[in-house]
Amino acid sequence: MVMNPATAEQRQSVTQQEYDAIRRFLEESCGIVLGDNKHYLVNSRLSRVVKEQGFSSMGELVRALNTGRDRSVQVSVIDAMTTNETSWFRDNHPFESLREIILPDLSARGYGTAIWSAACSSGQEPYSISMVIQEYLRNRPNSLPGIRIVATDISPSMLQEAEKGVFENAAMSRGLSDEFKMRYFDLFDGYAKVKPVIRERITFKEINLLRSFTSLGRFDCIFCRNVLIYFSAENKRDIVKRLADALKPGGYLYLGGTESIASFTDRFETLRYRGGMVYKLK
Repeated sequence: MVMNPATAEQRQSVTQQEYDAIRRFLEESCGIVLGDNKHYLVNSRLSRVVKEQGFSSMGELVRALNTGRDRSVQVSVIDAMTTNETSWFRDNHPFESLREIILPDLSARGYGTAIWSAACSSGQEPYSISMVIQEYLRNRPNSLPGIRIVATDISPSMLQEAEKGVFENAAMSRGLSDEFKMRYFDLFDGYAKVKPVIRERITFKEINLLRSFTSLGRFDCIFCRNVLIYFSAENKRDIVKRLADALKPGGYLYLGGTESIASFTDRFETLRYRGGMVYKLK
């Protein structure tokens, strides 16, 4: 039997009831808040999950989410609905201020240096941080003792890709200089692999920012960029409080360019540098 194309499209489209159920699941499980008119986004991203999971319709996928018995279904939905947009040295100014302001400050403090890259996606941010540190150490050997970088994400599949440190040539062209490609990657035909000197100081872990992250320890600097925009005001306030608690005295916090913590806490002072800003714990 040949299925009518219109029928096939109808079987994959999302009804209002299904949309509401998916919205509730995303907000309760990972804090993502969808607006009232994102039906097309849900349909376009989850139609693939319907097919991959072997369901016959979006309704069947929603029923599986509601039962909660199959963790793989939940993970697949979160993976599909999480925006994994990233690039090397994204927005540039955070990495400039890291090099020019924060690393010298941490070096002067004279104790171990801990940096957290939250929502690290496919790994470009933590690897960029590690390259900045390596450049700093080239001119100042042994100035940053005990460096550790923790990179976290809610998506297991993204973490698996990030941990490999292998990137296709197309991904290497977004924000990465030829000098850094040669210096910090082993180059092959069609792809590149991060060199051990950059990779070895990074630990990758699955973390949901709605849940406790005290097990990660405390940090001198946290990158949590372009993440809070997906959360409700209540969840933003809670996450910002716990991010502040996770910082050492005088620690630094980076947010995305359109994100602000002014209405959620007064525990930080704002430092402006070359068109960008970083928050420092008072």
